[in-house]
Amino acid sequence: MKITVQAIGLTPHQPLEEHIDKKVSKLDTFYDKIQECKVYLKVENISGKENKTSEIKLVVPGDDIVVKKTSATFEESLDQCVDTAKKLLIKKKELA
Repeated sequence: MKITVQAIGLTPHQPLEEHIDKKVSKLDTFYDKIQECKVYLKVENISGKENKTSEIKLVVPGDDIVVKKTSATFEESLDQCVDTAKKLLIKKKELA
């Protein structure tokens, strides 16, 4: 699976990139037909602390899976995205 990270308005530091690779690469264990994973990181223009948005787009045969979460840190929002994507992949595998 090819993983692409696109950060809008920021440069992700090395520990964050390692966190993304570690979490996202585990999704392959739940559904082996993932062709590509695109990760988008963005800081929202809102005054609250929870302004870090992570979006994961999984390119799979049929319909792509897109999950978007916002929280206080990129790691936290990414973890939430991966958890939701994992559930969707398991459901997709069961229906296949």
